[in-house]
Amino acid sequence: MCELFGINAAEDCQINEYLKEFFSHSSAHPHGWGLACMEENQIQLEKEPMQASRSNYLKERLTVPVLVKNAFAHIRYATIGNVEYRNCHPYTRKDKNGRTWTLVHNGTIFDYEPLNQYVTVQTGDTDSERILYYVVDRVNQREKELERKMDEQERFSLLDSIIVQMAKGNKLNLLLYDGELCYVHTNYANTLYELEKENQVLFATVPLSKELWKPVTFTTLLAYRKGHRVFTGTNHGNEYMHNEENMKLLYRIFSDL
Repeated sequence: MCELFGINAAEDCQINEYLKEFFSHSSAHPHGWGLACMEENQIQLEKEPMQASRSNYLKERLTVPVLVKNAFAHIRYATIGNVEYRNCHPYTRKDKNGRTWTLVHNGTIFDYEPLNQYVTVQTGDTDSERILYYVVDRVNQREKELERKMDEQERFSLLDSIIVQMAKGNKLNLLLYDGELCYVHTNYANTLYELEKENQVLFATVPLSKELWKPVTFTTLLAYRKGHRVFTGTNHGNEYMHNEENMKLLYRIFSDL
């Protein structure tokens, strides 16, 4: 299982200590690391297909203050997709109206037919990248139908409908940023926590400090702007539970990496 970290804030925050703790977990997630610092549609993306704690580059990177309003980080335990740069998170993709979407995902899509069309066009091999392709295509399609850009509420409603369908039978912990909103979703119990501070909110697979981290609202898409929740979606109730068939599939896929 991978681990996720994210922050959404109104003002620049230094996150070095959180990142150091987060990346220290990489011995159990050795198949790549990534960090995206986002300012509206400008993205600084850094990643390597190696264990984060063994990266000299990352060690040096974290000696310099990391000041951000929005950032995602990821450490990868590969289930789908080989251990290589193109399969490291975060992923980014622009829509036709110029928004840059950034995604990190912890989970596995076992069965969601609409993603299959992206297998031959994506850059890497992961189901996570296919999620991002699908989301951006759905946004493009809806805005073409409307003949205008969607506002925040309309984008959230579209994402909510996508997540409600995609969560059925799939493990879908993700953080997604569109230049304005930070979307958050978990449907796997006790695997995503949030820390609310003044005008900022942080997310992590496991708490990264002794502060008051709380479980993220379950099986419900959430959206944040400038450190505050602004939208709450449908409680779809599709909790992911391990089953024998899925575990056998993951074992077969992992043995081929």
